[in-house]
Formats: sequence, C-alpha cells, structure tokens
Amino acid sequence: MPGTEPGTCLGWSTVTMPTVPTVPGGPTAASLTARNPRVPTERLLAELVPPRHFADESFDTYRPDPAYPSQARAVERLRAVASEVGRAGAGGGWFGLRRRAAPAAVYLDGGFGVGKTHLLTSLVRAVGPEASAYGTFVEYTNLVGALGFGPTVEALGARRLVAIDEFELDDPGDTVLMSRLLRELADRDVSLAATSNTLPGSLGEGRFAAEDFLREIQALADRFEVLRVDGEDYRHRVPVTDLGGLPDDVVRATAAGRPGATVDGFTELLDHLAQIHPSRYGALLDDVALVGLTGVRPVEHQSTALRLVVLVDRLYDRDVPVLLGGSGVQGLFPAEMLAGGYRKKYYRALSRLGALAEQGRSRAA
Repeated sequence: MPGTEPGTCLGWSTVTMPTVPTVPGGPTAASLTARNPRVPTERLLAELVPPRHFADESFDTYRPDPAYPSQARAVERLRAVASEVGRAGAGGGWFGLRRRAAPAAVYLDGGFGVGKTHLLTSLVRAVGPEASAYGTFVEYTNLVGALGFGPTVEALGARRLVAIDEFELDDPGDTVLMSRLLRELADRDVSLAATSNTLPGSLGEGRFAAEDFLREIQALADRFEVLRVDGEDYRHRVPVTDLGGLPDDVVRATAAGRPGATVDGFTELLDHLAQIHPSRYGALLDDVALVGLTGVRPVEHQSTALRLVVLVDRLYDRDVPVLLGGSGVQGLFPAEMLAGGYRKKYYRALSRLGALAEQGRSRAA
C-alpha cells in the first residue's frame, strides 16, 4: 500500500505501520491510530515489572532523610520482608517440608515524594522478577478485565509477591474486585505489598490514610502491617497542569523524520483508544520515542477521559515525551470532572502529561 512501512514488530505482536505526512510533500511520521496490537497473556504477565523510572533503583539507592527516622525503619523492615518471602519460597524443615507461616502483607503509608514507589520497586527487585509481580491498581484491574478473574488468580498465585502501587478508592466496584483478588492470593500464601496516593492537601497530608485502605480491604485488614513513611516531597516539584499547546504545524514539523516519533489528531486518537482494551495501551507505545498530538481540546465524556488517563500513565512509565498542539494541558479535564469522584486520576494525569509536554516542548522545532 502506498505510504506504508514494512510490518513493525511490537514485542509479541505485529502490526503494519502506515505513515502520515507531517507537512504536504514533506517527511512522514508514524501514527498510533494505525496500530492495533495483539497482546498474548504471556506478555501481559511479563510486563508486571517496575517501570523504567525505577530500573536502576534498589534499597541501596534509597537515601533515608535523617530528619524522618520512619524512612530508615521502612527500609529495614522491607529488607526483612524480602528475606521472609525468599525463605518461604525456598521451603525448609525436615525432609524439605515447609513450615507454613502467614504470608507477609505490608502497606506503605505516606505522602507524595517520600519514596514509597522506590521502596516498593526495591522490594520487588530484592525478591526477584521471576517470583514477583508489580503493577498499579489500574493495571491489575485491567488484567482481570483482559484475562478474567480465575485465570488472573491462577497466574498471580504462582508468584511469591504481588505489589500494588497507587491503590485507589475511586471506583467501589474495582475496590471490591481488588480486595477479593488480594484475599484469594493471600489464601494461596502469596505475600502482598501496597502503596496509595491521593490529591495534595486531601486529609491534610496529600495522601489517603491507612485506615481508609484497611477499611476497604475488609477481610484482609488484620493481615496488613502498616509501615509509615514520613517526609517531604524530595522533588519539591510544582505540578504542571496549565501548560498551553504548541501550534499544530510545529508539532508536525518537530516529529517529521524523527525515529520513533508519531503524530495523531487528538480526537482520532481518543476514538482509537475506545477500540483497544486498556491492557494493550503499553504495547501501543512499543518503540515510540516521541508522541505528537494535534488539535488537543477539552475531553467531554468521563469514559473517554479515563481511557486517556491510562494512556498518560503508560507514556509516563516509559518516559515518552509528548508534543501537545491545540489547547495543550489547559482545560483538558472540565471542572466537573476535577471535582468528581475520579479527580485523583485526573490531577495525576495532568501533572504527568504536563511534565511530558515540557520535555516535548524542549524538542520543538
């Protein structure tokens, strides 16, 4: 077909990548809307690993703040948990019989920027990737949606540790689903670890408190050990949530001819996301180094907005800069969404997308 590159391999899936001209008669750029990745179960499970942000992090690279002794205590306890999980997996006792003990279950309770995700990924790395699974709350609920509840329990039940970052209370149905999943895993002697976040300023600390988490997981509450992680946001960041857009022609020109760059109309991309299960959004970004979006505008419907949030999370996990045309981040989610039950998701997406858009702006032609 004219204007079509050879088939491009996306991990375990193969798609044909039509290109679109960035300027009439000029260079071409690939398009996300031309991708429809097919992701087998093996890949979904293989991707339950810490994000690229934390690829080189471990307990040794975490620097506890002496002003907040709870940070050092959390590191010490999590090192011990990693050893407990390792011993449980190795078995023991006379003639190889394993003396069974309740699996570990820890919840890291603290505000933004104190290193909870760093600690969680360090625990996963200490246990080992072959024996653990790491994902956000949304990634696990999407996994259940893609595989079904029973197969998800069977797959995760073979691991010794399941780590859940950014546990959320936004959707009662998803919370009940996750609580049931954790109960099934704990009954199979799988150790559990979790963190959570909420809006800055909520409940006075920019977090939801441990009692909220324990209340929502109900039957499992007594099994979880709460590890308090006090401290200040080490990044001292100011979230970028009002960055305006670049001219659309600048977005196209910047992406033109760049390896791994894509350009799509914002409306067309949102329509395309509706046709793809969110568990495949990561595969949609395989080999993508820069994403350009033209005609960015406020999102009108909640279902569309929630799909966009998942895409932004996958972009952020992969450190993919974004070129935003149209109105940019400004007004992306209407006021009623930012005041509603999913506001935490939207503010997180605005902060992350704003940071990626700043990176993209630095590459602008």
